[in-house]
Amino acid sequence: MSDELVQAEADALLAMPKKYAEVASVQLPDRGKCAVDLEGIGNKRERFSLDINRSYISFSKITYQNRARSVVVLARLDIDGAPHRNPDDEEIACPHLHLYREGFGDKWAFPLPLGIFSDPADRWKTLQEFMDYCKIVEAPSFERGLLW
Repeated sequence: MSDELVQAEADALLAMPKKYAEVASVQLPDRGKCAVDLEGIGNKRERFSLDINRSYISFSKITYQNRARSVVVLARLDIDGAPHRNPDDEEIACPHLHLYREGFGDKWAFPLPLGIFSDPADRWKTLQEFMDYCKIVEAPSFERGLLW
């Protein structure tokens, strides 16, 4: 499956309301990764994933990612990682938000939008805000470990 979309299609996929595609609760990783299967509301043919990746070395380093069509990263929020260098050579400090950009995929990062992510140090609250940003309106029931 191609990981190349026109910008309008990527924007529409990010804006599409999504819901958890299963019934079981999801264990949030204290370390490591998990992927949550999602589907479009009103369009079950569109499949999405919510990826949560927590570093094995630095517990404060975490990534939330929303993918479409298995491989297309629509949005990725990096917390407590290294700065990112954009294709135009601008460096963006962490935390930062990657958004799909036609012709570049997820290679562009932006400072966190004001008023959307209130406290990146609060991983649980930031996960909720990221799901809101990605229009995940019916989220799974999460089981939180010690580090959440």
